[in-house]
Parts: sequence; C-alpha cells; structure tokens
Amino acid sequence: MGQAEWVTVPVSTRDVEGPTFFSQHEWDTIEAATARIIPTDHHPGAREAKVVRFIDRMLAGTQFIFPAADGIGFLRMEGREAAVWEERIEQRRRFYREGIREMDRLAQELGGGAFVELGEADQDAVLEKLSGAAKPGGFTLDDEGGGLGGAPAGNQPVNEDFLEFFPLLVLNTRQGFYGDPVYGGNENRVGWGVIGFDGPPSLASTMDGSYTTRKYMVEGAEWPYDQHPVVLRYRRP
Repeated sequence: MGQAEWVTVPVSTRDVEGPTFFSQHEWDTIEAATARIIPTDHHPGAREAKVVRFIDRMLAGTQFIFPAADGIGFLRMEGREAAVWEERIEQRRRFYREGIREMDRLAQELGGGAFVELGEADQDAVLEKLSGAAKPGGFTLDDEGGGLGGAPAGNQPVNEDFLEFFPLLVLNTRQGFYGDPVYGGNENRVGWGVIGFDGPPSLASTMDGSYTTRKYMVEGAEWPYDQHPVVLRYRRP
C-alpha cells in the first residue's frame, strides 16, 4: 500500500445536498433524531443547521475530512492514511445503522410506526429508552461560580472511538451544529448565531491569522492568553 497523496479537490459539501452514505430513510431518521436533541424553538435547531448532512459526510469516507488551508476544497487521502480512516469510521457506520434499526424497533413497539412517523413526544420517549436516561429538563445559565477560567479547553476532549451509538449521536449533533460550516453542518452559521459567536469569515482566515477569538477570552484569567503555555507551544518563532 502506497504512501498518502495529498491533493486539493475543489469540492464543497454543498455540491451534494442529499445522502452520500445514508439511505434516504436513514437520513430522515437521523435528521428527526438530531432535531429532538437540538430542537427548533425561538432559535433554529439541528434541522435548520443541516446537522444530518454533517453526520452523513463524516461517515461517507475520506472526501470531506480535511479541508484545504485556503478554505477551497478538501484534501484527498490515499494510501495508508485513507485505509486507516476507513477502518476508524467503520465502527461508527455500523453503530449508526444498528442504532437506526433499533430506533425503528422501539418506535414500532411504542407507536406502531417508524421513528420518523411518530410525534415529537413519542420520538422523545424512544430516545429516552435508547439512552437509558430521562430527557433533561430546562436550565438557565448564570454568572454564579463562573470564575476566571483556566487553561484553554482541548480541541476534542471526548474520544469518539469509544462511544456507543446514542452518546455518539449526541456528540455528532453538537459538532454539526457548532462546527465550521465547511464540514456540512451549521448551515448559514445558525449554530454560531444561537450563542452569539461571529465566527471566522472562512476557514482560510483561521489559518492565516486574520481571524482571532481573543475578544472572547476572559480578562484576568489564570493565564493571560498571549503567555499561556498551550498557546506558546504552537506559536512559531
């Protein structure tokens, strides 16, 4: 097996709107499930953010994994890197397909139809059964106990490779809602809008240093941003 070849392929997640990995039924089922995880209320939810498209592209293969630094197109993996990635996501593919079948089985027991045919309350009941936990109640964020923060959070504090279907679905829903639109989710940057984040104008602006999130850093934190060891670690001389 040869070494990887990195070639920029001028393709966008918007070039293909429908399913790439999922069947249409699987697409519709995951779209409905994500819409219950981040529902539409006075803000857009997972459905408006096209979270299902993000998940579909993640499972499709290697063509939508590594966007080029200029923000145009994706890097094509070949050789060992492509084989390793395919092996890595094979378990996720299986979890999703088995999870969709289980959602439909539970939906049939509860309401006599497929998951997508149930009302929202019954869909919630299916997801509660699937997760083994009650649906979370409402909560309010406040300033109490917020503190001044510490080290910047890691880029990905949860290892997806060790998650079973439902927690994987929840994590991927959050990623598709809040992640960079280049990966297929966060349509029209609606996820960023919900939390008041302006976001970079393009992926390229995060690479060339023209965009920074410094204004969101907490003043007076334990480590000033410019001197934080994690920041300095990646700073070029």
